[in-house]
Amino acid sequence: MTSLNLTGVFPAMTTPFFDDGAIDFDQLEHDAKRLESAGVDGLVPTGSTGESATLSHDEHVEVVDCVVNAVKNIPIIAGTGSNSTSEAITLSKRSVDAGADGILLISPYYNKPEPAGMESHFLAIADAVEIPQIIYNVPSRTGRNIEVQTTISLASHDNIVGYKAASGDIGFISQVIESTRGENFNILSGDDEMTLPILCLGGTGVISVAANIAPELTCDMVWSTLPGERHNFSHALSLNRKLCPIFRGLFIESNPIPIKEAMHLKYDSSPHLRLPLSRISDDNRQQLLGLLGDLAELEHTI
Repeated sequence: MTSLNLTGVFPAMTTPFFDDGAIDFDQLEHDAKRLESAGVDGLVPTGSTGESATLSHDEHVEVVDCVVNAVKNIPIIAGTGSNSTSEAITLSKRSVDAGADGILLISPYYNKPEPAGMESHFLAIADAVEIPQIIYNVPSRTGRNIEVQTTISLASHDNIVGYKAASGDIGFISQVIESTRGENFNILSGDDEMTLPILCLGGTGVISVAANIAPELTCDMVWSTLPGERHNFSHALSLNRKLCPIFRGLFIESNPIPIKEAMHLKYDSSPHLRLPLSRISDDNRQQLLGLLGDLAELEHTI
C-alpha cells in the first residue's frame, strides 16, 4: 500500500451540474486545477459536499477519474462510503481503479449500527481494498457516533490511516486524538470552524468546505498553526477570527447549498443542485454576498 500524507488542506469538492442535472465535467476539471494552483494539499471529490448521495456508481467513478486526470502533484481522496458494506467495497475498488490515492468512508447512515457492526463494516472494507482509508464521523448526518474504543481498534489496521472529525464535540475529538496517538493515524477536522482547536490538540489538517472559495487563506491559517517553518500562531489566530463568520455562513443552509451559491457568486460556476436539494433562499443569498465582500477585503489585505 502506498503512503498518503494527510497534512494540510483538502477541499471537499462540489460536483457541478448543468440545469438538467448532468455533470459539468469541464467545470469540475477547472475547479480541480484552480484549487491545485492555489496550493491545497489534496482534493476530496464525491463526498457529502459533492452530493454523493445523488450520484450513480458510474457517476462516482467518472467524477473521480476527471479529478485524478485534472491535477498533477496532489493526492485525490475519493468519497466511497455507503450504508451498505458491499456497496462501499465496490465503490472503493472502482475508485482505486480510477486512480484515487485514498478513500473517505462515511459511517453507515440510516442503519444506525451498534459499535460491533460499525467496526466490522470498516474492517471489511479495509481488508478488501488495499488503499489508505479515512473513516468519517459525522453523527449529525448518520445518527451514530463512531465510538472512541471503536476508533482505537480501527486505527490499528494498516489500511486505516485517518479520521475525519465532524462530531462538533471538541471533548470527544480530543479523546480520539489522545487515544490513537501511538498509531500511524491522522485526525483531520471535518468542520472549518473547529479546525484551529483540532490542530492545537494534535490534528494534522482539514477536509474543508471553505477552501473551495478561500483556498489560499485556509492553507495560510492551517500551515501557520501546524509546527514547522511556516508556524506563526498569532497570525493563524487572527486569520481564524476573520474567517469564522465565513465558515459559519457556509452552513446557513444544508451543505452544499451555500458553498455552491458562493462559488457561483465568486467564480460564476454552476449553482445547480440535484433534488432534493434546492437553491438558496433570497435572504441567505444576500448574506452570502456580504460575506464574500468581507472575504475579498481579507484576501486583499493579507
